[in-house]
Amino acid sequence: MTYIIAEPCVDVLDKACIEECPVDCIYEGGRMLYIHPDECVDCGACEPVCPVEAIFYEDDTPDQWNGYISANVDFFDDLGSPGGAAKLGKVAYDPPFIKALPPMGEE
Repeated sequence: MTYIIAEPCVDVLDKACIEECPVDCIYEGGRMLYIHPDECVDCGACEPVCPVEAIFYEDDTPDQWNGYISANVDFFDDLGSPGGAAKLGKVAYDPPFIKALPPMGEE
């Protein structure tokens, strides 16, 4: 795996990272964004533009957000590798871990 998106993105979905991603591997779910682990090329362009600092290299993910590593993988279990988020659009799905979270983010 490569980069992941963690809790600060839940219910915020800023999308600045999508605009920076040169390989279109950041997908929009119902409550947050997800980085496809097989499509990401480890360029890191997304990390510095995230206004809520939700993007981490997998090995640098803070301990309290380790569950988001598997959530980023789980999002793609049924979806597979569509080969680009732009053509797919928003997916009305979040892994159960994310779906069960209380409402959060900026109001």
